Amino acid sequence: MGHFARLQLVGRITYYAGWLALVCGGLVHLNVGRNLFLAVNLSQRNLFEVAVVCFLICVASELRAQTPAGTEMPSAVKRQAA
Repeated sequence: MGHFARLQLVGRITYYAGWLALVCGGLVHLNVGRNLFLAVNLSQRNLFEVAVVCFLICVASELRAQTPAGTEMPSAVKRQAA
C-alpha cells in the first residue's frame, strides 16, 4: 500500500468515525440511549470533541495526500543531510 493510499484510508476512516461520534452525540442530546453512553463515561461534550478531532485528522491527511510526492525527501536523504 502506497503513501497516497494510506493517507486516503486514514482520512476516510477518521471521516466516518467523526460522523459516527456526531450521531452518537446527537442521540445523547435527544435522550436516546443516554444511559448507554453514560455507562461507558462518554458525555455529549466528549463525543463532540472526538468528532472534531476525527474531522481535523481527516482534513490533515487529505491535504497531505494531495501534496505532490516530489516535494518529499526520502528518509535516507534526510539522514545524510543532517
